[in-house]
Amino acid sequence: MGNCWGARIKDGSPHPGASGMFSKSGGKDGSRLSGCSSRASSASMPPTTKTECEILQSANVKVFSFSNLKAATRNFRPDSVLGEGGFGSVYKGWIDENTLSACRPGTGIAVAVKRLNQEGLQGHREWLAEVNYLGQFCHPNLVKLIGYCVEDEHRLLVYEFMPRGSLENHLFRRGSYFQPLSWNLRMKVALGAAKGLAYLHSAEAKVIYRDFKTSNILLDTDYSAKLSDFGLAKDGPVGEKSHVSTRVMGTYGYAAPEYLSTGHLTAKSDIYSFGVVLLEMLSGRRAIDKNRPQGEHNLVEWARPYLTHKRKIFRVLDTRLEGQYSLRGAQTIATLALECLCYDAKMRPSMDAVVTILEELQDSSEAEKNQESKGSTKQAPAISASKSSRKPRRKSLGGTKETGPKSRPVVHSR
Repeated sequence: MGNCWGARIKDGSPHPGASGMFSKSGGKDGSRLSGCSSRASSASMPPTTKTECEILQSANVKVFSFSNLKAATRNFRPDSVLGEGGFGSVYKGWIDENTLSACRPGTGIAVAVKRLNQEGLQGHREWLAEVNYLGQFCHPNLVKLIGYCVEDEHRLLVYEFMPRGSLENHLFRRGSYFQPLSWNLRMKVALGAAKGLAYLHSAEAKVIYRDFKTSNILLDTDYSAKLSDFGLAKDGPVGEKSHVSTRVMGTYGYAAPEYLSTGHLTAKSDIYSFGVVLLEMLSGRRAIDKNRPQGEHNLVEWARPYLTHKRKIFRVLDTRLEGQYSLRGAQTIATLALECLCYDAKMRPSMDAVVTILEELQDSSEAEKNQESKGSTKQAPAISASKSSRKPRRKSLGGTKETGPKSRPVVHSR
């Protein structure tokens, strides 16, 4: 098992940030702030006062030796690097499907191995937070943690390999490899990510994700979305508490305004971040982009006035999506994004309500396709999440190498 330190994850103690699981950048999607469909039961959720030994012993994952992971990644060869972030580098490796021991490249199953930079306690806390949450959770829209290594000074995490990389790449990278995502694929990704976030907010998990952004949404071969990077995740408030008080951490452009001003963290903070990502998917623009003209650097501030007018939302829509969506479908997403971005956190919809809207939009799109094939058309209904009353249905890491500047840490709380 390795050495068990007495480190604890406490309510209010920050887990310092790192850029997205496969992101060498993070500067473009906003600088960092710091200052099996089975569900884990609430009784099995790791409390915030667990020691490192208790967390590692309760994690339902494999313990790897450092030599095994060294062999699996071919001695952490540079050409195996999938990406880099504040946490460290992520390497592609290969392990046997049955024994989980290292095997030759191209055989067995591909995995993503994240290796901690050996620079202090903060990175270790984030590593421990990943084991703390992903070692307990099992959900189709959360990336699967296969195991970890804690040996001497080495700290590593082993995840399923997600061949299509991050949503960030597919929305914002240019080149022959990254083709613009179609409207239908964007809606599929939005629904999958919403389901993952809804599970975290559920009574079973009661977790606030705190760093929802495009670089932390990874895609498998079929473009199914899975949330990754739980280094900033926090247990939600318990008892009569309405929020969790923390130092402000996350990513510029995605953090909710009330969290930035007070440090009070709630599930509604995640919903604001979801609204930002939904707006990025709708527009094809980054949340923060200093390369845009003056007045368009902040996506939410620029787009908000247009989202309230049916005739003006075309100014926001990604021109690469032209002809792929119905007007009512676009209006539905614009309305949903606006509700998630509401200044009053209490007025934002729940993630269950968001899932319902996206499911109904998807169902309407399927019905529309079927009718079009019969020579008739039907537009998707515009639905307000705040007015939706129907009970919602609860229904591998990035494979592309990223380059770019590393994210800019604003505050490092200790």
